Amino acid sequence: MKRVVIMGASSGIGLELARKLAGAGMRVGVAARSTAKLKELKEEFPGQVEYETVDVTAEDAPRLTGTLIARLGGMDTYVHVAGVGFSNEELDPALEMATLDVNVTGFARMVGYAFRYFRDRNGGKGHIVAVTSVAGTNGIGNLASYSASKCFDQCYLRALEQLCTLQKLRIRITDVRPGWVETPLLEENGHYPMLMKVPYVADRIARAARQGRRVAVIDWRWNLLAGLWRLIPNRLWVKLPVRAGALASKP
Repeated sequence: MKRVVIMGASSGIGLELARKLAGAGMRVGVAARSTAKLKELKEEFPGQVEYETVDVTAEDAPRLTGTLIARLGGMDTYVHVAGVGFSNEELDPALEMATLDVNVTGFARMVGYAFRYFRDRNGGKGHIVAVTSVAGTNGIGNLASYSASKCFDQCYLRALEQLCTLQKLRIRITDVRPGWVETPLLEENGHYPMLMKVPYVADRIARAARQGRRVAVIDWRWNLLAGLWRLIPNRLWVKLPVRAGALASKP
């Protein structure tokens, strides 16, 4: 039975994906700062789900994740969903730093831990699936730290894939880049074009992982839009009055 650990599973995509994988018969370890929903999930799937309270910004997060992995009996796939985002045109330093703490430092801490686990304890094989964002394909004015943090995440994953080549490892990397998803990350009254439902996105993340895709933009509309973004020269991009829908914090 496949063993999957999902970091950031207290709501939204992470929780839906955990429920989907457990329903498919997998052993699932779930972790987040808030564990009320994780406890309910374990009760829904007794014997298949284990959970742990983990804050990716804390230095003991890898140790606690290791405890979860031990209870699960090992780990074959690590899924990183944990993230925060804020619409911050004022560049409030507290909001900028909070975003970077979770999306950059926390991301590197936990994805790096998963990489080392697969390299040192799992025979050099495993699968890392990380949810980044189409926002990482360019800088968005009111989401400066958020879009920059997602760009960091995508570059980090590419570097790890190259490291696999250097160290002759069989660790697969999947970078999932969704557009707007109806999760607690979004403010209730914001305007979000091409908004997607959580179950729809969770299904496509599971499919991308099964297929071992390197990069999966969800969905085709966002893939087209992101492709167009990349064609715009930087000198023109910065002149465009682009303002993305507002973001709020995500547990």
